[in-house]
Amino acid sequence: MPSAPPDTIVYEHPLNEKTRTLLRLEHQFRQVEHYLPQTDVWASRAAIDGLLDMVNIFSRADIKADLIKELDRHREKLAGIRRTPGIDTERLDIILDNLEKATGRIYQINGQIGHAMRGNEFLKSILKRSSIPGGTCAFDLPYYHYWLQQPHEFRQAEIRSWLGTLEPVETAVDLILSLVRSSTSPTRQTAREGLFQQNLDAQAPTQLVRVGVPRSLHLFAEISGGKHRFIVRFMEPSEEERPSPTRQDVEFSLTTCIL
Repeated sequence: MPSAPPDTIVYEHPLNEKTRTLLRLEHQFRQVEHYLPQTDVWASRAAIDGLLDMVNIFSRADIKADLIKELDRHREKLAGIRRTPGIDTERLDIILDNLEKATGRIYQINGQIGHAMRGNEFLKSILKRSSIPGGTCAFDLPYYHYWLQQPHEFRQAEIRSWLGTLEPVETAVDLILSLVRSSTSPTRQTAREGLFQQNLDAQAPTQLVRVGVPRSLHLFAEISGGKHRFIVRFMEPSEEERPSPTRQDVEFSLTTCIL
């Protein structure tokens, strides 16, 4: 993810189901990798939760076919601009090579992505109880309780092994989202009385909207939209009441990622 200035909060909103899935997978990978090095039991639980959330995502869509299609689409688009004057062909060739390698690794995955974890009886038992509030307590899943009491090195090695089966997926997701986010430069915009809307060109579909808000404003952005237009509403948080739309003009940075 492109780094934002430390005084800026970036809000992202996907404008299609494909990008929505990629962002959710990225979120889960970051969660697992954040908690994996930590030694306490609750960190291991959080890492397992992240893995199982990904298993659920993989079971609802053909992520393998979607990733291959998206990698191919990016490769074709970038190859088409190779002869454009001023293009850094050396850097472009590196990106094209990375896309080709990522595609090859996804092709090499046998069967549906995540099938190894779905077939693991230990993980399957946790997954079955995860939809129940508090359903993974020690009295519900004594095997899980036993596993959590094992040394951190053992738990970490197990999680790393499961996560390792998804490494080609993580590489592809990171590569695609990196290209999408860097496809367009941000512009400065003003939301009059806290509201901004923009029409989109259906012939050049926008994948993702990124809104940067100064931390000092004490506002947050709500973004909605589809392939024809999007709307940004700036809201004032409240500890006691529902957030309300601000009536002040808001200056912010906007990136409409088209690639």
